Amino acid sequence: MIQAVKKIIKEILEGNGEVLSSEINEQTNLRDLGLTSFDLATLTVMIEDEYDVDIFEDGIVMTVGEILERLKK
Repeated sequence: MIQAVKKIIKEILEGNGEVLSSEINEQTNLRDLGLTSFDLATLTVMIEDEYDVDIFEDGIVMTVGEILERLKK
């Protein structure tokens, strides 16, 4: 599942003309990847479309691991 999240993040960054410059793991902070508020909204929509789950239902997520936890529910 982490591979799918990485792929979505990479797509968003590449859409902004940026390159993923660091390895993504469960502790990775989304802001540290250079994602803007708009990018985070895009990430949310893409994940919700892919997995049919509201990842912000229980509050804001800050790390890749928090996204994965919400997807496992």
